[in-house]
Parts: sequence; C-alpha cells; structure tokens
Amino acid sequence: MKKVVSGKELREKMKESINYLCDIVSNTLGPKGSNVIIDHSLFSPFITNDGATIAKNIESEDEVVNTILEIAKEASLKTNVIVGDGTTTTLVLLESIFNSSLQSIEDGKNPMVLKRELDVCLDFVLKNLEKEKRIPNKEDFFRIASIAANDENLGKLASEAFLVVKNKNAITIEEIEENKLNIQFINGYNIDTQLASDYFLKEQKSINFLQASVLIIHDYMNSLENIGFVLNDCMQTKKSLIIFANEYDENVIREIVSLTLEGELHCCVLKLSEYGMHQRKLEKDLEVLTHAKIIENYEYITPENIGFAKNILVTNDSVRLDFIKDSNIKKYISLLESESKECKEEYEKNFYQKRLAMFQTGLAKIEIGAPTKTECHEKKMRLEDALCALESCKQGVILGGGVTLLKIASDLEEQSDVSGIFKNALKEPFAKILSNAGLDFSSIQEDIKQANYQKIYNVKKEQLEDIQDTFVLDSLKVVASSLINATSIATMLLTTTSLVINEYQNNMSKSNEYTEI
Repeated sequence: MKKVVSGKELREKMKESINYLCDIVSNTLGPKGSNVIIDHSLFSPFITNDGATIAKNIESEDEVVNTILEIAKEASLKTNVIVGDGTTTTLVLLESIFNSSLQSIEDGKNPMVLKRELDVCLDFVLKNLEKEKRIPNKEDFFRIASIAANDENLGKLASEAFLVVKNKNAITIEEIEENKLNIQFINGYNIDTQLASDYFLKEQKSINFLQASVLIIHDYMNSLENIGFVLNDCMQTKKSLIIFANEYDENVIREIVSLTLEGELHCCVLKLSEYGMHQRKLEKDLEVLTHAKIIENYEYITPENIGFAKNILVTNDSVRLDFIKDSNIKKYISLLESESKECKEEYEKNFYQKRLAMFQTGLAKIEIGAPTKTECHEKKMRLEDALCALESCKQGVILGGGVTLLKIASDLEEQSDVSGIFKNALKEPFAKILSNAGLDFSSIQEDIKQANYQKIYNVKKEQLEDIQDTFVLDSLKVVASSLINATSIATMLLTTTSLVINEYQNNMSKSNEYTEI
C-alpha cells in the first residue's frame, strides 16, 4: 500500500529528520567534540567521533523520517567519499541552510527562486574561498593531520608517512596488539600474492631469492614438461626461480615442492591475489620490472619468456621486488600517470595511484596499538581521517576552525533573505565548535572581527592566535565540498512537495553505497 506525504506534513517530517541527524553528528565537531557509542548486530559496540561512521548508523522507526534521513545522509557521506573528511561540517551547514530556507518558504518565498539565489550565494563563497587558500608546507601537513585526527601523535605519524609516499593509497594501517605506534617504509614493488604451497617457505617468515629467473604465466599450469628446460638450467646453475601463474595442477605443485625440499631447486610458486583486469595490470608491471614476457599460452614457452630479478623477498602473503629505475621504467611510469588521469572511477584511480607509488616512492605501513581493541579501532579511524585530510589539502589550505567561513560571511552583503540565510549558515561551523567546547560565540566572534580577521581562536588552548602562527588549518577541498553538498541536498529537499512511500516497507533494511560501516 502506498502512502503519500505532502505539504506542511512533509515539511515538518523533513525538519524533524534533518535536525535529528545533524544534532547527533554535530556534537562531535571540533577538538572538544564528544564521542558516540555505536552498537551493531555484526560486531561489538565501539566508540567514535567520526562523523561519517555515526551518520551511516543513524536510523528511525518512522518510515517517512527514515527515507528523508537517507537523502540527508547523502550530503555528508558524498563529501566523505570525495575527500574523506568534512562529514560533520557538511551536516552543520545543511541544518542551518535548510531550516532558515524552510522558514523563508513558509513566509511565501518561491522554492525555485530560493534555489537559484542560494546557488548564486554558493558561487560567491566558493570564489572567495579560492582567494583565501595557500599551498601547504611541511608544517601545514602536520597541522592538518593533527586536527583531523584530533591528536598530535597520530598527526605526526600520518604526516611523516604521507610526506614520504605522497599518496594516502600507498599507506596501509595495521592494528597490532602492542600498545605502540610505528611506521615502516617499504621500498621496491610490493604486491599481495598467495603461496601455492606453505612448504615453499620451509617454516620461515620470508625468503630472499637472489639473481632469480622469473616466469609470468597467464594460464593454467598443468605440467612441468613445458618448463623443463627452465628447471634444468636453474638446477644446474643453482639459480633461483620464481613462477607467477593463474592456477596450478596439484601434481605440478607436488613435484616442485619435492625438488625444493630435496635441495635440487631453489623455487617458489605464486598466484597473484588480484583478478581480471587488475591481475593483467600487475602482470604487466612485473613484465616491465623483470623484462620477462607474459606467457599467454602455457604450451608455448621459449627462453625469451624468462625474466630476471636481482632480489625478490617472498613472505606468506606478499612479494617485494627490488629494481633500478632505468629509462624503460621511467617511460612506464609516464604511461601509468597518463592512464591514471583518464580514470573516472575512484576505485580504479586508487589502484593506479598505489602502483605508481611503488614505482616512485615506495609504500608505508603504519602499525597502531592501544590498551584495548575499542581504543585501537577508534584510533585507526582517526588516523584514516588524517590521511584523507592530507590527500585533500594538496589543492591548498585555508584558516580552519570555521574562521575563513566567518570572514567570508562578513563580506556577504545581506541584499535579500537568501543572502542572510547563507550568511548565518557560514557562521555555524565556528559557532558549533565553540559551543561543543562550552565557549561563548558572540564575544569571540567580536574579538576576531575587531582584529580584522588577522587572529584565529585556538579552541584547544582557549586563546586567540595570530594567523601567521596558527596551528588551525583546514583543507580548501574539504570545506568547498561541504558547502557544495550541503547546498545541493538542502535545495533538493526544499523544492520537493510530496513523498510517496510503501507504508509497511522497512526502509532501514535498504542498502546502498553509503550504508556500510
């Protein structure tokens, strides 16, 4: 049975939904924001102040409210998908823009006219934001990371790793049981693999294969007959042999393991963890690095197919290959950069960026531990926020803590009700940060205004600072995305007059790209 909600009833439900979502999430904003406990049917409750995680888990038993919630969530979670940060700021802006605009509509303003005027105001703000940006230096990266993680130790860890590898996709975070923080930098080409048999490691954690011959077989390996000449050469010359193939016959594995255990052959047989086109691209990388030729048909193998690697480190689940960046590899890097720019899907772009990092700067692994698993998980999420913030600030940074928006608000002339709506919304992030810290907005705002916006308020230290010395910075991309997405969802809801819903449908069971933990 269909249920139709429209008019005043729908507007009230929209307001209820937006306030319900935004009030919960906005309490986490700023260095003195609070945490939220989240329970879930699949795992133990955990504590977080990550806005995206909190927003994903907010639901309502009212099917109308829950439907609107899913739309409102899109504003913040889209920001998180694009830049990995800014969820809470987006919702603070959304709540202010929506509520003030709704009042304007109830006073007689046409929703479509209002939307156009809000878009004009947004364009003005974005142009002024661009004027306020500057290119970040090394210290700025540390400051951005520390603010995003709300912890200077985590900020230092994230910025140190990022400044070396230059890309968040080249950094992995691993939770460990020890209560410590550590960074490992991994040089060379490092990819996930699967051992065809555990016997190849001989109960060791890793093995170095020096001066190794390399075979890359994009086919099913069902017999040793076709690589007999390779095996004989390796046994006679005592060369190591590394084989990559799609799949192996059990008898092939058994025979190679036997030769290895008897000491006649120093060999390891591996499968790439990726599939499809990703596997193809990794094989191409290995082909370039080892000068091997990918074997498409297992029945036709010649000495020209055999590659060479000076040093390959094999562990239970990965392979690291050392290489010298010669002219061929430099050309290949240029090709990867060109292909990466053409990628439209974020997942594919991330895949390219990680491969590029292995060729250019290497990878980084951050190990993070805490006294309890709950704290460790919470630290990991804050560290992920820091890395996302660092990635986004490549395009520039602005004065943070909502102060840049406060300054732009002072430049926004109140020529209409709509410009007043936007002006008030721009003040809200700064006001909410102060409110969460128990501080008075009016007096601090006046102090900053009197200083002609050459000072900023540091909430942690509870004092004004000169903008040249301030620790408080935001990524331009994060703030701009927050404004764009908040305005987009607010105007879409404001120009909607009816909602049609299945009355007995449980909307909380709906799944979409934003609902996973």
